[in-house]
Amino acid sequence: MTTSTTASATGTMPVVFIAHGAPPLLDDEPWKAELAAWSKAMPRPKAILSLSAHWEAHPIAIGATTALPLVYDFYGFPQRYYEIQYAAPGAPELAARVRDLLRSKSIAFVDDAGRGLDHGTYVPLMSMYPDADVPVLQVSLPGLDPKELYDFGRALAPLRNEGVLIAGSGFLTHNMRALGESTTPAWAKEFDDWSADVLTRRDVDALVDFKVRSPSAHLAHPRAEHFAPIISAAAAAIDGGGDVKFPVTGFWKMAPAFTRRSVQVG
Repeated sequence: MTTSTTASATGTMPVVFIAHGAPPLLDDEPWKAELAAWSKAMPRPKAILSLSAHWEAHPIAIGATTALPLVYDFYGFPQRYYEIQYAAPGAPELAARVRDLLRSKSIAFVDDAGRGLDHGTYVPLMSMYPDADVPVLQVSLPGLDPKELYDFGRALAPLRNEGVLIAGSGFLTHNMRALGESTTPAWAKEFDDWSADVLTRRDVDALVDFKVRSPSAHLAHPRAEHFAPIISAAAAAIDGGGDVKFPVTGFWKMAPAFTRRSVQVG
């Protein structure tokens, strides 16, 4: 891959899914380095549209378009994590475009101008775009219904051709009851392998129907909020060309049941 530092003015931007690792990712230097290298290998976006596992709203909510205090939506961590700052510029033009796209598909939405970026957005972006110089807009997931997530992603797809990096953020395996595991459980490896296969084949139907088609879905995702962003991201990428890549892989040393697999389409 080649490094690009210029905005994608005419070409199609990739769509990505980022395993965001919670605040301790910020102390994991090898993981941070992988994220930094990944961002440098992609075209520089004009703006980033973040779809984080940590914000669901129905109707869909469009977050702040100015820089606001971050949302420290986690508990029981050292104080330093609650002092993190990431003052990325707002993206009012992107918000206006998202409104137009949702209206064109008769998808309901509201504005939530007081809602800042949550850790599913700023934790990975602090490694990928540490200068906080790319405008960022966070938009909620519509909930966990796979069909709604798919339709949402399809509505956002035109942004790829407008220099916008659509970034889902979650975990392809996420079971908090498995935090005490010292090695990667068989079910986590199995689900990670299945995810890699269907994503490589760009089988979005399988992602939408993952509760039936995937192995150990009930263990990988007792609740599917961390899987939901990959459905919307894959739907946004379905018509674009380009290969499927996994810039970050392997399981998290701190929590071996959680795969770090991140995805780039295009």
